[in-house]
Amino acid sequence: MPSDPHPDEPDEARSWSGDFDPLADHDERQVLFAALDSFRCVALFSVSSRYIADPNRQYRRTAHLNTTHRRRQAFYALPSAHWQMLAEPPFSILDNFSRVDDAIDVNAEIADAILTTGLASFGLPATPDPADPDQSWHGTANSSEVNKAHSTLRQFYRDWSAEGKPERDVCYAPVLQDLRDEFGERTSSSEEIKVLVPGAGLGRLVFEICNAGFAAEGNEISYHQLLASSWILNHTTGAQQHTLHPFALHFSNLLSRDQQLQTVRIPDTHPGTAMMQAQGNFGRMSMSAADFTVLYSSPSNEGMFDAVATVFFIDTAPNLIRYIEAIRHCLKPDGVWINVGPLLWHFEDGSNASSHGGSRETESHDQGIGEPGNVELTEADVFCLVERMGFAIEKRQPADDRPWCGYIQDPNSMLQPLYRPSHWIARKKKNP
Repeated sequence: MPSDPHPDEPDEARSWSGDFDPLADHDERQVLFAALDSFRCVALFSVSSRYIADPNRQYRRTAHLNTTHRRRQAFYALPSAHWQMLAEPPFSILDNFSRVDDAIDVNAEIADAILTTGLASFGLPATPDPADPDQSWHGTANSSEVNKAHSTLRQFYRDWSAEGKPERDVCYAPVLQDLRDEFGERTSSSEEIKVLVPGAGLGRLVFEICNAGFAAEGNEISYHQLLASSWILNHTTGAQQHTLHPFALHFSNLLSRDQQLQTVRIPDTHPGTAMMQAQGNFGRMSMSAADFTVLYSSPSNEGMFDAVATVFFIDTAPNLIRYIEAIRHCLKPDGVWINVGPLLWHFEDGSNASSHGGSRETESHDQGIGEPGNVELTEADVFCLVERMGFAIEKRQPADDRPWCGYIQDPNSMLQPLYRPSHWIARKKKNP
């Protein structure tokens, strides 16, 4: 992902992952196509487009259908006197369904923008030839992929709205301060400090690290996140140009309907403007699209980075040892690993289990996150493992001192699932 906020070169997509072309690999191409199609589904299923003739009419079974149409059916199933009472002011339930439909339309405009720039990046047609497997991306997204697209849109609240700043302050500000404390004198002498951000998501932390004068490389395996981050970083035209209803699909734990339909404007900071205002002090920015453990365990990445910053990332590992091996491999001797995040192990349900049972015959570093097996560790386990594998932990924030934060959390909701993220710094030993 280039630093230029308005790249015109046709192979922008290849800059995400070096020489790797996802369109050249059948399986990777299908994953990309499903991500693109999921944003198409979100855009196509909006209320304003549901009457447009389209050969893929089954797409109407998403946002407006699953959110408001289903609720209208349930509402009309109430006793007649009851639903008629609730349809009148001050309740106006039916009117609210219409307002939610309008909010879905507004969010769909962002999905459509992400799709448009994504197709252009990969040189794909908006109306592909269904007989051509190299371009036939329509109809490839399942309901899980569409849900990921909706979740990605909501994540703009956390990463690119003014209202999401309290969440970012808990998670990103400590990383930026740690980098300044560690490398401040070296950056002031114009030395390039290279920072790797695995699980970069929508790119806000990468952007902030570059804005602080460091060179940052983000890594992300999700095409949903990559497509959305490319749009917000490279293709938006100014601050607060786009409206988002982050909680429009939430119907529980509400104080009022206005709360459900609240809006935010994105991006709160325009990346292109910030780059120009930095006047040469904006660090070099790049993004890779690849499995973290595979790419950063490769010989080409050995000892390449001064720092690795993992934020809400290490618990995505089915096997944390693989992550630690990759971080140790790509860090320079004496390099620092900064971590902020919880331990909500993503594979606790065993969803990556293998029928081979993790036998020795199936073991391979090239499998990356798809490697069979998983294990959940405590924080004490993590500290012990990090130190056993060639790091010295130099800073640990005491549990009682850790601030609370949500994750894409409506601060006015009656339900407040909150984290107290662990914050620590480990240094790679020169001679482990």
